[in-house]
Amino acid sequence: MKRNVGKAGASGLLLLALLFGGCGNGDAQNEPALLKEPYEKTEFLMGTYVTVRVYDEGKEAVLEEAFDRVEELADKITVSEPGSEIDAINAAAGAAVELSEDVYPLVRSAWDYSEASNGNFDLSIGPITELWHIGFEDARKPEQSEIEAALTLVDYERVLLDDAARTVQLLDAGMLIDLGAIAKGYITDEVKELLVEEGVTTAIIDLGGNVYVLGGSPLREGESWNVGIQDPLAVRGETIGKTKQKDRSIVTSGIYERYIEVEGVSYHHLMDPETGYPFDNDIAGVSILSDKSIDGDALSTLVFGLGVEAGLAYVNERDDIEAVFVTKDKKVYVSDGLTDNFELTNDDYVWENE
Repeated sequence: MKRNVGKAGASGLLLLALLFGGCGNGDAQNEPALLKEPYEKTEFLMGTYVTVRVYDEGKEAVLEEAFDRVEELADKITVSEPGSEIDAINAAAGAAVELSEDVYPLVRSAWDYSEASNGNFDLSIGPITELWHIGFEDARKPEQSEIEAALTLVDYERVLLDDAARTVQLLDAGMLIDLGAIAKGYITDEVKELLVEEGVTTAIIDLGGNVYVLGGSPLREGESWNVGIQDPLAVRGETIGKTKQKDRSIVTSGIYERYIEVEGVSYHHLMDPETGYPFDNDIAGVSILSDKSIDGDALSTLVFGLGVEAGLAYVNERDDIEAVFVTKDKKVYVSDGLTDNFELTNDDYVWENE
């Protein structure tokens, strides 16, 4: 892969550490036998490490199917890849491009989130992410004049979709779609659906930090997994706390992995469609818990841009998602639905909900 499909064009997601252990067999009720050690496969795809663990006995072959599906979708979505449908859209600005049944639903979801957020999340952010190119060797801080010119091309309302024909059209030359803020979530959901269709009941899917826990932990006989939340101010794998989850997606956006420093100032990869600069607030990382990973992916970017106060208010108004916010000054805020399902385990942080 030449480019990844992580947040805003780079895989800047905070990884989540899953705290789990093996074990157990099916009972007399004909429940599936679960393994002490899962079938597991890891590959470097989309600029990050992708891992799938399957605990159902006899389901090892599904791992190859899962990775075939990841590669198939990534090739269609990733820009600068042979056969990329997103490349086709971007190259044909002014003309409608028909998409496959695999890709059109992703673009439709990205457009819908753009509309629902009034452009705070914008699938047409491509001209800005291409300018900065954070996460790549040629990353730089653009000139203000370049940013202002690129911003004139960022407008999701200038992206026309036809559901019946499955076509997408960019109305202005120079417009670029960037699905980095939602693509991994979509692929994660597709892999989860494949596993379920193949009879898998217990698994972990990790697309470089987009995590889905299927079923319950074998260690606790089907009870929830303990999912650790990455410390956004430390090395990968260090956590600030944990929450119990099952059949749930956990997606994190943050500033610690993908950034550049220019004249002593750090610029992360999460871009504000309004200013053309990285979102500038007190958040170091935000994790979204949702039923579908595509929702968590989009919302982690959207809520990051809102900041802690407005972001918490947004999450608390919905009953289908929860969130953990971590600030640059090491304060932790959780949404109302997590107050009894989050344990702070890092003494360097303060839980502000208490």
